[in-house]
Amino acid sequence: MARETYSGVLGRLGRLNAALEANAAELAHLEGPRTRLRTLLTDAESVAKEQAALVASKQDFSKRLRSLVSEAQRVESGLNKLITQHYGLRAEKLAEFGLQPFRGRTRNKAKTPDSAGPQPATEPGTTTPPAVTPADPLNPKS
Repeated sequence: MARETYSGVLGRLGRLNAALEANAAELAHLEGPRTRLRTLLTDAESVAKEQAALVASKQDFSKRLRSLVSEAQRVESGLNKLITQHYGLRAEKLAEFGLQPFRGRTRNKAKTPDSAGPQPATEPGTTTPPAVTPADPLNPKS
């Protein structure tokens, strides 16, 4: 079942209010609730009109909010740098400001020939030629 929109509800309540006022003489015992409905309906209609006017300015507020948040993030970045500079990279006090203190980095194990990865395959009985360096034309002894 689809939900009814505010404009649909307000239209239905407006028709009920009009029918109640047209038959107010016959329904005198409903004067209190009818007055309450009229007051609520008038307030709801004025709020709906105000909301429609504000929808147009919503995009402007969204743009302004986006720019303010962006500027605040730039200031935050600068403050983080200044706080780190004041206390130092390794100060645990940085954690109080939501910053990560530098605690050093973990060292990797020294690579052994076995852990260095696969070696290039050579055919048995072949040798690897020595590395050839080009002769320096300016230095004939090399």
